[in-house]
Order: sequence, then C-alpha cells, then structure tokens
Amino acid sequence: MSEDVFNGPQMQDVRYERADMSGADFHGVNLANAHFHAVLTNAKFTDTNLSDAVFDDVNLAGARFNNVNLSGTSITDANLSHLIIDGVTLANADIKNADLTGMRINGVLVTDLFKAYEQAKA
Repeated sequence: MSEDVFNGPQMQDVRYERADMSGADFHGVNLANAHFHAVLTNAKFTDTNLSDAVFDDVNLAGARFNNVNLSGTSITDANLSHLIIDGVTLANADIKNADLTGMRINGVLVTDLFKAYEQAKA
C-alpha cells in the first residue's frame, strides 16, 4: 500500500470523544495517532491510515475496513460485532479476552480452529 492513497484530509492526532460518528465514511484520510472514544457503527474506513490510532470504548459494529494501515493500532473495550476487515495485514496482531462466537477466518469458525489445535496438541 503506498502513502499516495492517504490523499484525503490530514487528521492525524485528532481526538474524537463522545462523538456519534455512525455511518461516517473515511476515504483516503490520514488518521494516524487519532484517538476514538465514539460510536462508529457502520463506519467505513477505505484507503485510510490508522497507524498508532487508539479505539477505546467504541462501538464499531458493522464497520468496514478496506485497504487500511492498522500498524500499532490499539482497540480496547470495543463492540466489533459484524465487523468486516478486508485487505489488511495482521502480522504480529495480539487478540486477548475476546468473545469469538461466530467469528470466521476464511470461512472457518475460529472456535473450530481452536478445537482442532487443542486436539493436535493432545
């Protein structure tokens, strides 16, 4: 992904607190190091730089991420139900204390993957 895709508004280091940004469309926006404490249901992030962004106590239900930079991003205390993530790199991602009910990776239930992993270890 080249930096040229972030040719929209330069909004790095912005703080969004107690904001209702439902359905917001961030296209080509540089949101590096932005802090979100907001409702972002059905928001769209396309060709967006979210590196080192912080999402804390957010509702991202139904949000869509396509061709985004999430390196160094932190997401805590968030509702990510029905979240769609497409075309992203998850290298060195760390997911902790998550309810993975119904979550799929490439069409396979994550709970089934964990079950198979535990059986292979035994």
